[in-house]
Amino acid sequence: MAAQAVQKSSASKKNTAQFLWEAKTKSGETKKGEMEASDSEAVNARLKSLGLNPVKVRKKSALDGDITLPGIGGVTGKDILVFTRQFATMIDAGLPLVQCLDILASQMDNPAFKKVLLAIKGKVEQGSTFADALKEHPKVFDELYVQLCAAGEVGGILDTILNRLAAYREKSEKLKRKVKGAMTYPAIVILVAIGVTALLLLKVTPVFAAMFADFGSALPGPTQFVVDLSAWAEAYWLHVVASITAVVVSFSWSYKQPKGRKFWDKVFLKMPLFGPVLRKVAVARFTRTLGTMISSGVPILDALDVTAKTAGNKTVEEAIYYVRGKIAEGKNIAGPLLETKVFPSMVVQMIGVGEATGAMDTMLNKIADFYDDEVDTAVSALTAMIEPILMVFLGGVVGGFLIAMYLPIFSIAGAIK
Repeated sequence: MAAQAVQKSSASKKNTAQFLWEAKTKSGETKKGEMEASDSEAVNARLKSLGLNPVKVRKKSALDGDITLPGIGGVTGKDILVFTRQFATMIDAGLPLVQCLDILASQMDNPAFKKVLLAIKGKVEQGSTFADALKEHPKVFDELYVQLCAAGEVGGILDTILNRLAAYREKSEKLKRKVKGAMTYPAIVILVAIGVTALLLLKVTPVFAAMFADFGSALPGPTQFVVDLSAWAEAYWLHVVASITAVVVSFSWSYKQPKGRKFWDKVFLKMPLFGPVLRKVAVARFTRTLGTMISSGVPILDALDVTAKTAGNKTVEEAIYYVRGKIAEGKNIAGPLLETKVFPSMVVQMIGVGEATGAMDTMLNKIADFYDDEVDTAVSALTAMIEPILMVFLGGVVGGFLIAMYLPIFSIAGAIK
């Protein structure tokens, strides 16, 4: 009998689906939401029992999911940051949770994010916790966001948690912009250099080569090299483009594989110029995330689990999971951190002092502030160092081409003189 009851219960669970509903209150106000039920009649019955007059009920389709494509109406980090800051202010002012979500959704310009907020509001109205409602939109609200909001709800300090989240995201976005800024400039200059080189070889050099063919004499070495290179580029440019595309696609595929991601992330941390910057970024992110979670009352093992998932680098992620395993065995955090050889000894010592004095969250946030400044300094130094190198490279390409092309003209002029 018990087995039959379990089978019947699981069968009924499988037959349920998500329904989107729209109804009116007794005062005429329109309400919208989402409900799990066996059919539309069950949704209507449930709405009527809540004192609502059903207007429209339909089964949720795949097209009703979250839209998170960047640049096509997606939910950006800035959208979430503004929402978090405004939400914290409203909760702090004493407004009910559902009313806050309703106000923020009504004034949201981003249609994708508006849909998400309305769905969350519907879940909360049905009795779900705010954190559980957030959990249904993992592409918008990551595990860190959900965990902290859950801790805030349990502790009755959701406004404080949201303010911490807003501060965390502000500093994370700032850090991301710094790294992107450091990578963007060299990438642009390299692309310009490739474009200029291709233009010179494929369009300009053939004109000079045709002119030099009428001279009837041997060309200087540099000129002959550029002419031969131009002829080779004209003959095999499709092969070059195909090869570059194959390399990019292969790298992209490799990076998506677990072993490939692990290999490349380790390589990135050991790169001569960018490696130290990426390591400092990893330390800043680790300490900021862990410090925010611990200060919000999240247990250390749960905090390390979330911190590992949001590390952004497989090598750092594995190091954090190693530390988590050692803490679960009863060890402190400083020893295992040092064993990983991923984090600088100064960071490990400071965390150890914070753990010993019972102020690890404060110490972690101080380390994060310090490394934010370190990243800023490192990025500025890297940009200042790369800029002249790239300028010399670009100037050398153009200058070398001009010299090679004009050498035969100088030789002829000298012979005539």
